[in-house]
Amino acid sequence: MMRRAAERMAVGLVLIAVLWSAAAWGDEGEITGDSQEALARGLAWLARNQGPEGNWTSNDLGLVSTAMLAFLADGHVPGRGRYGENVQRAMDYVLRHAKPSGLLNISDPGRAMYNHGLSTFVLGQAYGMTSDPRLGPALDRALKPIAQTQCGDGGWDYQAARQPNGHDLSLAVMQALALRSAVDSGLEVPPEVVDLAMKSVRQRYTPEGCGADAAEAEQKKHPGQFGYNLNQNLTPAMAAAGIVCLQEFGQYDDWRIAKSLEKTVKNIEERAKINEAQPNGRAPFNDAYTLYYVSQALYQVGGEPWKSHYPALRDYLVKSQLREPNRPERDGMWESGDRVGGRPGEMYMTAVACFVLAIPNRYLPILQEGKIEGLQGRFGQ
Repeated sequence: MMRRAAERMAVGLVLIAVLWSAAAWGDEGEITGDSQEALARGLAWLARNQGPEGNWTSNDLGLVSTAMLAFLADGHVPGRGRYGENVQRAMDYVLRHAKPSGLLNISDPGRAMYNHGLSTFVLGQAYGMTSDPRLGPALDRALKPIAQTQCGDGGWDYQAARQPNGHDLSLAVMQALALRSAVDSGLEVPPEVVDLAMKSVRQRYTPEGCGADAAEAEQKKHPGQFGYNLNQNLTPAMAAAGIVCLQEFGQYDDWRIAKSLEKTVKNIEERAKINEAQPNGRAPFNDAYTLYYVSQALYQVGGEPWKSHYPALRDYLVKSQLREPNRPERDGMWESGDRVGGRPGEMYMTAVACFVLAIPNRYLPILQEGKIEGLQGRFGQ
């Protein structure tokens, strides 16, 4: 399952193209002086508050990996660059706690697949940006629990165990990103796992004005969006998560993307009004989880939605960031949101905010430009 030298070279060429693209897009106004300064302050806060073990006092490997993602998104790789040591310590923490089975979880078993999906995704991004010899074998092992615990309907449960039916879309999107990250790194992903997962995602789309069992031609006439499950918890996070799942595996023409994007754009317009932002550390949505998926959905769709609405997220984050030079324990951070509290929550929100501000850099393999026709052909509708 390991990629060959030629595949590594191909990924390297892709990254060169991505870096070139970053400069071009930055000239178009995606990156501002204020957003660069806010990103620098945020990363400096993460570095100052990491702690000797590299985990920001959290034993949730997914949260530690998210902080690592923030540094990677700004081009810092393990052992090199200004924050190379911080990335290295975070990565070491995740790798040394990997189970022999490949599972990346050492906290509550009820959060196993959250932590595993997030960590596998980030390790895959790191693998595309560095030559650390430990990453390939770790990723190889991490892919196995994803395939082995996929439920009968194509989803996943919170615990690392196969069930007749998966729990909800929040678990599917994390595993989808992990699988796509592995594909970007040249590792083999069974197409049947992806096909079944995409089927599961589509089953969690809820139309308005007609039943979910109506013909697709009828459903297309009505608004709708993805939810945790059919007709349940139709949240901004899940509207975006469904988009991310389908986009990542080349389902670019799926009509559900445009429908759910309408909801996502409306949510941004309602919750990221720059005139309402205050320097109080409260990020838009007040929820790192939602911000994480909304920004990715917007980027993956691209085009006019991205150009028109990314600046709202960016500028809201810039304005809401805490700036307290006399209090280094707070200067540059965003407050913890609704889902995770304490120092881990502050780290999570700050890491996601930094990731969003760094997206225009396009340093991450997952942020390759444009449609990837090979994915569309391999994982067809």
